[in-house]
Amino acid sequence: MLRGGQQECATAAINKYLSGESHFFCQATPGAGKTVLAATIASRLLELNFVDLVLCFSPSRTISDGMKTTFSAILQRPFSGTLGSVGQSMTYQSLQFVDDEFLHALKRYRVFAIFDEIHHCAGSETGGGNVWGKQVLAKIQNLASYTLALSGTPWRSDTLPIAMADYTNDLGTLRVDYQYSLKQAVADNVCRSPKIVLVDSNQLSVVGKETSQSFTSIAEMLKRTGNSYLHVIHNHDAMEYLLRLACEKLEHLRSQTPNAAGLVVAASVEHALHIKQLLTNKFGQSTAIVTYKHEQPLAEIERFRNSNQQWIVSVGMISEGTDIPRLQVCCHLSAVKTELYFRQVLGRVLRVNSAAPQEAWLFTFAEQSLIEFAERIEQDIPEACVWMEREVSASTGADESVFNLVTGNAASENDPTGIVAWKAGSSDLLSKQDGKHSDELSLQAFKQRVISAFG
Repeated sequence: MLRGGQQECATAAINKYLSGESHFFCQATPGAGKTVLAATIASRLLELNFVDLVLCFSPSRTISDGMKTTFSAILQRPFSGTLGSVGQSMTYQSLQFVDDEFLHALKRYRVFAIFDEIHHCAGSETGGGNVWGKQVLAKIQNLASYTLALSGTPWRSDTLPIAMADYTNDLGTLRVDYQYSLKQAVADNVCRSPKIVLVDSNQLSVVGKETSQSFTSIAEMLKRTGNSYLHVIHNHDAMEYLLRLACEKLEHLRSQTPNAAGLVVAASVEHALHIKQLLTNKFGQSTAIVTYKHEQPLAEIERFRNSNQQWIVSVGMISEGTDIPRLQVCCHLSAVKTELYFRQVLGRVLRVNSAAPQEAWLFTFAEQSLIEFAERIEQDIPEACVWMEREVSASTGADESVFNLVTGNAASENDPTGIVAWKAGSSDLLSKQDGKHSDELSLQAFKQRVISAFG
C-alpha cells in the first residue's frame, strides 16, 4: 500500500498522462520510496492499457537490480527483459551499447521509460552534456510513449542542466511536477530526522620543512594553508576518534534495536581497509567491506542487508539508491565533498523501518563545505545548486564526481609542502614527506557539534 506522498504523486502523474502530456518529473528526498512509486505508476499505466512495456534506467548495478526486484513484485510479472517479461531494468552506462535492432524493436511497442536519479544525465536538446544524457535524449525519450524522471538530489556538481528537466528562463530554477521534501517525509514518518555530528579540533598545527603554524579549527587550517582534506580523513587518530563516537552511538541504538547497523563511506580501497582494521581490532565490531576491487560486491551488500553485522565499509558502492533500512549511523569519510554526494550519503540512514527508536546519525569532519551542507540540510533544493544559464562545453563522459564514485578514485587535491600535525599526545607515521615529518594528534583537542534537522 502506498503512503500519502507516494499516492499523491502517483495520482498526479497518471492525471498528467491522461491529459495528453507524456513526461513527469518527481523530486523526492532520498529514502522516500521512489522505486515503489515508479512501479505503482507503471502498474496503473499497464492496467489502463496505455503501455505495453516498461524500461527502467539507473546509474548503477546495485540500483538496477533493486528496481528489477521491486518491479517484478509489484507488477507480478517477470522483469528480466527475456521472453514473457513485461520490461527490463538497465544502467545508464548500458545505453551506449544498445544497438539499432533493439531500438527498432521498441518502435513496435508503447513504452513507459523510467529514469531514476536522472541528475546523472546531463544535457539538453540545444546544449552540451555527458554521454549518458545524450543517449537518453537521442535514443530513448523520443521512442517512449510516457516518461518518468526521478531524483532525490536534482542538481549536478558541474552545474550542467539535467536531461529531461525543465528550467525557468530567468534564474534557471528547476520546475518539477511533484516535490516531496525531507521535511514532509520526516513529518509523515517516512524518513528519520537526521542528526549530523561535525568533529573538529581546536589545537592543530601544520609543520612544514621550515615553519610551524597553529590553528583552532579544521576549516581555518585548510583555508590558510591549502593543505588537503585527505590529510584529515587519513589521519589514524582522527579516524579513531570519529569512529569511536560512531561506535558508541551504534551500541546505544543496538541496545534497543539489535540489528541496527552503520556505514562508513571511505575515500579509497586502502583507506577502507584501514577503517575496517580499526573497527574490527580496536573497537571489536563485526565489519563487512565492499569496493570495486572486491569480488561480488553486490552479493556482499545483500548478505549484509540480511545479516546482523554491525558495520559495512564502502568505496563508491553504497552511496545512492541502495536500500538497507537497518542502517542508522553513517561516517562520511570520503574525499568527495559535493552537496549532491553529501545528501546522497546521508540518505542511506534516513529510510524508516519497524525499529525503534528511528534515529539517523551522520558523523563527519568540520570541513567548511561540509559544515555549510549540514547547516542547510533543511533546504530541499539549495539555492547554490540551482542551474544558471551559461555557456558549457560538451563533455565526452560522465561528470567527474560520478566518474570518481564509479572508479573509487577521489578527485585529486594538491598536496602541500607542510603536513597536518594534531598537537600533543600520540604520533602516527601515516603521512610522511621526505621521511622527516608525521601527523601528530591530541585526542583532548577534539570537540564536536551536533546539528539536528527539523528539531
